[in-house]
Amino acid sequence: MKITILSVGKTKEKYIKLGIQDFKDRLKRYTKLNLITVKAEKAPDTLSEKELKQVIDKEGDKLLRKLKPSYVIALTLDGKRFTSEAFANKIEKIKTYHDSHIIFIIGGSNGLSKNVINKANMCLSFSDFTFPHQLMKLILLEQIYRSFRINNNEPYHK
Repeated sequence: MKITILSVGKTKEKYIKLGIQDFKDRLKRYTKLNLITVKAEKAPDTLSEKELKQVIDKEGDKLLRKLKPSYVIALTLDGKRFTSEAFANKIEKIKTYHDSHIIFIIGGSNGLSKNVINKANMCLSFSDFTFPHQLMKLILLEQIYRSFRINNNEPYHK
């Protein structure tokens, strides 16, 4: 199985980089993991609706150019929610019945374009909370790792 996390913007904080590297190392025995980052568009804090849409669409175009044939899961606030066990089950079903390559997409600080969301096979939400997109990558990696442990009947999940 192959998993790609496609995201907008570099991870700057050292503690997040360390966490990401830890889960990348842990996941090596379960999957081929690829992290791809596209450059965030520069945008001032105050944007008109039109300017905001332009920024989101430009980032979306960059993300879409990186998509390969796969099962695509976009992280959105209004996506489907799972327990850890149900998420593990979903990953197993995707691998078995759909595709052995899953691409998770994490948008930038302004969100994901409609074009990216429309390309997704599924939208996923972790919470009503809004998380920094850099931290979301770490949270997603942890849940992917947890799902492999669950699917392999290994200790970790409690």
